[in-house]
Amino acid sequence: MLSRLYDFMPGLNTLLHYERKWFADDVRAALSVAAVALPVAIAYAQLTGVNAAVGLYSCILPMILYALFGTSKQLIVGPDAATCAVIAAVVTPLAAGDSVKHWQLVVTMTAMTGFWCFIASRFKLGVLADFLSKPILMGLLNGVAITIIVSQFSKVFGFTFDDRYLLERLGGVPTYLSQTHIPTLLMALFTLGVFFAMKRLKPTWPASMFAIAFGALLVWVFNLKQFDINTIGTVTGGLPVFNTPIYDIGIIRELVVPALNLAIVSFVSMMLTARSFAAKNGYDIDADKEFRALGIANIGSALSQGFAVSGADSRTAVNDDSGGKTQLVSIISAGIIAVIALFLTAPLEFIPSAALGVVLIIASIHLLDLKAIWLLKRKDKQAFYLALATLFAVLFIGVIPGITLAVLLGLFQFIRTVMRPTDNILGVDIKGVVRSLDATDKAKSVQGVFIYRFNSPLTYFNAGYFKRRLLEQYARQKDDTQCVIIDAVPCFTHLDLSVMAMLTDLDVIFKKRGIRLELAGRKRQLLSWFEIAGMTSGKDGIYVHSDLYIALQKNSVSQPSAQVNLFTTHPNEGTAEQL
Repeated sequence: MLSRLYDFMPGLNTLLHYERKWFADDVRAALSVAAVALPVAIAYAQLTGVNAAVGLYSCILPMILYALFGTSKQLIVGPDAATCAVIAAVVTPLAAGDSVKHWQLVVTMTAMTGFWCFIASRFKLGVLADFLSKPILMGLLNGVAITIIVSQFSKVFGFTFDDRYLLERLGGVPTYLSQTHIPTLLMALFTLGVFFAMKRLKPTWPASMFAIAFGALLVWVFNLKQFDINTIGTVTGGLPVFNTPIYDIGIIRELVVPALNLAIVSFVSMMLTARSFAAKNGYDIDADKEFRALGIANIGSALSQGFAVSGADSRTAVNDDSGGKTQLVSIISAGIIAVIALFLTAPLEFIPSAALGVVLIIASIHLLDLKAIWLLKRKDKQAFYLALATLFAVLFIGVIPGITLAVLLGLFQFIRTVMRPTDNILGVDIKGVVRSLDATDKAKSVQGVFIYRFNSPLTYFNAGYFKRRLLEQYARQKDDTQCVIIDAVPCFTHLDLSVMAMLTDLDVIFKKRGIRLELAGRKRQLLSWFEIAGMTSGKDGIYVHSDLYIALQKNSVSQPSAQVNLFTTHPNEGTAEQL
């Protein structure tokens, strides 16, 4: 019974078996994480278009829930630049300027995102962590970072964007700059100066928190509101209060697909962070349980009137650098933020919007890595074009369409890999081990035998390509070929009647040329599929052997002396996994 509970709540196992020697490190890390999380949560609340208190609510319950249900010991969940940008892009036009409706739509989308994550975990879809390739995610995050940076220029320079899309905003730069509010710009420069001064003088201290605190202090002491410097305004503290939705229930339809996109992107991004820190600290994480933990954290955020959360790479790095050992770090950090949200929100109203804009721009610059995309050009041109396509999609057609395109690109990349995989012609080396023929000449072809391997599962949409490639490769062989052997292990993974029909066609083609078609590997499976498809095996049909070595042994015709060892090699050597 206890093991089941630990399986459902992995973090509970760690907390119940907590060692006292970890406590000092965890407390130190928790203080550092809370110091970084506070200004970021307030800034991301402004980016999302909700009250600063909502940003604090988004840190408390989600962090506690992830500490119990997550499998990573270092990961910190919380507001994230990409998730907040997505929510703002979806909800802002639907809310039409109504702040209460805006908040409620944000909460609704957060709950839907958590629901999608939870459903995905139930169906064991943790494999989606590998769905969006790294190049696509790089393009997506860089596009989101640039979008956020441009959007925050209005806070830094003190004007308001009239245009919704990036291209129009960039086109109107001269007009917007002419509307610059000098006191607001000076406040932004002051915040930037404090940030870099703290980074230089005290690199380990939370520079963002001090930059915002000094800006708020300046506003309070010198009453800078009289110079029209905007602040975040009144922050309603205390416990979150549930409000009955005031919007038309039909509007939820507009949130379904964006919430699904957000769930996928948040999960993939979170898994990249979680896996990297898990590898660094020498343990494994469970992708399906992580999906469930992310879903529960988002549902918890919605219940506490917060917005969507994901894995926060910067706060996770702070946790790891500070020596955090367990998820008690998240629980202590959440407690600190809860105290501030309940009792100490009054000073927050003096925080200048320009200071938050500076913090968001700095956070987005850390997210920006255009050099990594450019380096892909030399390493992998296909990956480079994928990253570039995603980047431009986010910049030119918007965050939501860009994410949708990123998901589709990931799907198309997978389909293309399966439809047009690599293939190999096999031979044997001097030790009699089956291996691929290549320019090194370590392996030689077997006299009278053509061995072919297709490096992808065969299904209806690549069966035609398989047939064409096999015949093309065979056509390049010598005229003494008497037998064609297909390595069945990598490609015959499931029954597909279209594939069986294609095999029958190949058998007819080769029989007309006086050549035997044979399969090696998965003998029992293939014979059962032959029976279902009404195909004949053996002398009057297609021969099926247990593995390549047995197939070669039965087709040996005056082997060269260099290949004599083939027939004494253990049958399990040189299987598809080793070739």
